[in-house]
Amino acid sequence: MATMSQTWTIFTVVTGLAVQLCIGEKYPEKSCAIWSSRGPVVQRGTSFTVYCTFNCKCKGAMYSDHPPTLQSHNVFNSTTIYLNVANITKNRTYSCRCKCPSALDPCGLDISAGYLPERPTNISCIYKVKDNESGVLSCTWNRGRDTFLTDSSKLCVRTVSKSHEHTECNVSSRGTDFPSASFTVTSSVQLISVWVLAQNPLGSQVSIPISYTLSDIAMPSTPALGQPECSSRECIFKVELPVKAQHLEIQYRTDAQTWTSSPDSGVQMSSVQVRSISSLEPYMLYHFRARCKFSSGLWSQWSASISGWTQEEAPAKELDVWYAELASKSQRVYWKELNSATARGKIIEYNVSVYRQNSGLVFVNPEPISADARDYPVPFCTDCEVTVWARNSKGLSPPARIKTHHTKAKNMQFEPPQDVQVTADNHSVTISWRKHDTAPLHSAYVLEWYPEGHKLEELRWLRLGRKDNHAVVTDIKPFECYEGAVYVLNNESSVSRTRFTGVSTLESAPEDGPSVQEPVVEGNKVQVTWTEIPRGQRGGCVTKYTIYLEKESGQPSHYPISASKRMHTIKDLSPASYSLWMTASTAKGEGPACQKVKVFIQQTQLSPLLVCAVAAPFTLFLVCVYQSSALKQRLWVYFQCVMLDDVPDPANSKWAQQCTQEKGKMNFQLPPSNSSVTEEEEEPILVDVEELPKQSNDICTLTLSPQTSRSPESEPATLAYPLTTYIKSFSHDSDSSEHTQTSLDTNTTVGYISSHGPENMDEEYQEEEEEEEEEEFVEMLDFFPSHNFFTEPLEFGGKLTLNAVKIDCSDIFRNS
Repeated sequence: MATMSQTWTIFTVVTGLAVQLCIGEKYPEKSCAIWSSRGPVVQRGTSFTVYCTFNCKCKGAMYSDHPPTLQSHNVFNSTTIYLNVANITKNRTYSCRCKCPSALDPCGLDISAGYLPERPTNISCIYKVKDNESGVLSCTWNRGRDTFLTDSSKLCVRTVSKSHEHTECNVSSRGTDFPSASFTVTSSVQLISVWVLAQNPLGSQVSIPISYTLSDIAMPSTPALGQPECSSRECIFKVELPVKAQHLEIQYRTDAQTWTSSPDSGVQMSSVQVRSISSLEPYMLYHFRARCKFSSGLWSQWSASISGWTQEEAPAKELDVWYAELASKSQRVYWKELNSATARGKIIEYNVSVYRQNSGLVFVNPEPISADARDYPVPFCTDCEVTVWARNSKGLSPPARIKTHHTKAKNMQFEPPQDVQVTADNHSVTISWRKHDTAPLHSAYVLEWYPEGHKLEELRWLRLGRKDNHAVVTDIKPFECYEGAVYVLNNESSVSRTRFTGVSTLESAPEDGPSVQEPVVEGNKVQVTWTEIPRGQRGGCVTKYTIYLEKESGQPSHYPISASKRMHTIKDLSPASYSLWMTASTAKGEGPACQKVKVFIQQTQLSPLLVCAVAAPFTLFLVCVYQSSALKQRLWVYFQCVMLDDVPDPANSKWAQQCTQEKGKMNFQLPPSNSSVTEEEEEPILVDVEELPKQSNDICTLTLSPQTSRSPESEPATLAYPLTTYIKSFSHDSDSSEHTQTSLDTNTTVGYISSHGPENMDEEYQEEEEEEEEEEFVEMLDFFPSHNFFTEPLEFGGKLTLNAVKIDCSDIFRNS
């Protein structure tokens, strides 16, 4: 006896064959027929069988999905094959293929896998009243999980009125997680009941019915607002209500605020209400919206928002003012922009004045200052007060006053802030100090900060109370070096401060080196000048610069320089060729080097300009001495005073004085010399003295004419005259007077016998001369020989001819 499953299988196959015959007749172009034991829609997780019967005798195959994948099938009979599908989890497609004698298309089947629909929940209904006669009932619900199948939902409503009862169903909208449906309901309906029917190919579900009293879910239509008319503090507008409502709520806000509700003043009988909102701020853009409600039921939806500006008023608060003193004895006053609440309008200009208490007004800006300006230069003025105003279309702000040149406080209560500490993290800087507990009530602190070297362009400040002892600054750019100060003010009349420098949030080593200008070489010194690294490449606060100087094939020397300097001189360099470069460093490390420059140190030479500068005055001095006879005499006297030896003057000797007394010629015959004298000098030396014609100044000239010359090789045994370093005459040839060196002057010709000296001079004459030396030395100070200023020790050698020696006595008589 066949089992129940076998009977079901046979039935399925027979049915399939019947379908095949029908399809074959209807669609002879198909090569096969395909069907499922559970139909085209199955529940996820079930198992079933897919059959395929071919229209021709062939070897068929079964495929699944896209692109088709060959499956391992079973053979039912010669024309039918089948595939067992277990625990299906998604939609799938199956197909069969066979090569028939005639070209026929393969067959395929789409299997949809899904779930039964869940029971709808969370049904919510609203009755939107359009007018006094009817309204629209709108309901929404939650359909539950996705069934992965094509679902449909129906909302059914049963209305109960005094006269009758009515039921109506309406298909909901599709494609949303919260489907909805609407019905038109008359105002005569008092009670309603609603439920939802959900269904798909696998089955259907019905929600639990929910009943409502219509007045409990009644909602008025949304009101409409007209354009407001505003003054500086109030806005008035019209509200149009489609139906009479008992409550009206109006809300307003600015762009930066949340919604604020105005007090409910009740609803008038008219459908058009005039409402006003007061306590508004001047020159603000306000947004308004409204909604209404019956005595019971639900609030209406909010109306569309409308906007309007309140009018301006004069600014309500003074500006926040600060100042900066410049190095060029000028000042600049700064101010912060007023916020919209205190500006009360659009600022159109600023005004600045400077006032001195004793003399009155000092300065007023000649032209209005632009509304975009945040600073203005003012004249430097001691103990003056600067006043700044902001102006809008309605007037001026209260005056903001500050003394730009404060008097340093001497009271101990106003010493500079003590123990100023600066702590930086990656995003902010905290500045703290020790406050003065005994400071007066009107004292205050001001904290200022700015990028290093850019105070005028980017000054920032913050005013603090007397009880504050720290501030957190977030307006700090990373990889930027800042400096600043903490001020303590006494009612804006006295001030003291403590500075801080080298503040940075994030730091790195510099990205580039300083720009080195062409070094200046002076002797063995090199002057190096450089410019700062651009702000964007410093990496934070530069702590130092380093100069590297390297000889060719040598180790570089480095010179650390303070970060505040821009010039440095390297001294005591030896002559050589050098390479010079620089780097900059921060707390995070040393940056790359700048481009190298060549430096050459040469041997030190006396500058031609310096030589000319020294030689020119000396030459001028010699020219002056040469031109002035009196000056030559005085210099010669001073020169004689510093001589080491006492030199007698032959001009004062006895034979020279006789020259002035006797006229004519005198012949001096020297006795023969000792054996040391050569034969050439055995003949006596004759000296002829002749008197020259008398000149205007009574010049007496002594002429010595040698008769015989001595051999230059002969040496004197004794010297008849003392040695002199005055003037020397050399005779290299025995008879030639051309080799005799003499120094001639236009006024005086004096010669000294310095070659050998007389050997057999008269002893009496020699003794008399020695006795008179001391007496004559005083007189010889006035004698000025004009032919030689530079003396040397006496040397004997060569020949001396007396005819080349002449003594001019004019200066002797004149100076005596």
